[in-house]
Amino acid sequence: MSNLKPQPAKRVEIITLRMVREKASLLYPNRVIRSPKDAADLFRPFIGDCDRETFCIVCLNTKNEPTALHQVSCGTLSTALVHPRETFKLAVLANSASIICCHNHPSGKAEPSPEDVDMTKRLRDAGDLLGIWAMMSSRFPFLKERIPHCKSTPLKLNW
Repeated sequence: MSNLKPQPAKRVEIITLRMVREKASLLYPNRVIRSPKDAADLFRPFIGDCDRETFCIVCLNTKNEPTALHQVSCGTLSTALVHPRETFKLAVLANSASIICCHNHPSGKAEPSPEDVDMTKRLRDAGDLLGIWAMMSSRFPFLKERIPHCKSTPLKLNW
């Protein structure tokens, strides 16, 4: 005979996840993103004057049309915490074909830091796994020219 009491059943919550659209929006007259300059023009009103490093994504459909703009992280003067999990969460919910990642450099120095390079590799690998193309941009797009591991995309953007 055992003196162990049977444990009660574990309650498992049923969850529904929904994407909430903010009341605010941006008008994007170009409708389609064809170049790093187009991406920078879209991000600039959103994070251009931030005094802290801010990491954002824009979600794109299969026609390269922006469907959602999302601030993933707002950090400090010199760093923003970025993880693939948070970066791709909205992209998955929004059924995105691809995303463009962007962050500002409040210092004005646009050279990629070692952390920028590492983050780019991690986001590229996560996007490959999820089937969502991850393109990188910054206040001044530099990653495609500077980092050889960034893939060219089927969108033929010159990153």
